[in-house]
Amino acid sequence: MINKVILVGNVGVDPEVRTLETGVKVARVRLATSERIFNRQTNETTEHTEWHTVTLWRGLADVADKYVRRGSQLYIEGSLRTREWERDGVKHYATEIVADEMKLLGRRQDNAPQQAQQPSYQQPSYQPQPQPQAPVLPAEDPDDLPF
Repeated sequence: MINKVILVGNVGVDPEVRTLETGVKVARVRLATSERIFNRQTNETTEHTEWHTVTLWRGLADVADKYVRRGSQLYIEGSLRTREWERDGVKHYATEIVADEMKLLGRRQDNAPQQAQQPSYQQPSYQPQPQPQAPVLPAEDPDDLPF
């Protein structure tokens, strides 16, 4: 089975970066993607913007902390994760992208052609020593999470 997401978009706010008690760094990025929709009946084009929550772990979180800011354009590859929690007897859900790869594409206002290839960062595909998996965030309200 395949669970793969590819996004190219602009960062809406500076990344929220935290270090867990275990020392693992995690970052949350709000990424906007837009598409233009043409209505043939009215001959009008409208733009639809979708906001995505992207979670970056360890090394990717370090890169986001150092280099990603509001307005940065990013290429993200990852997978969808859905969390569920209950508050006051009501179930809530949040879907986010857990990134495996991130490429820094520049800033939104950069319209000039790029002179050189931008760096690409990704999680290592193997670990030389066994390490615990990325911590699973608690099934609770995203507003109550540590970032």
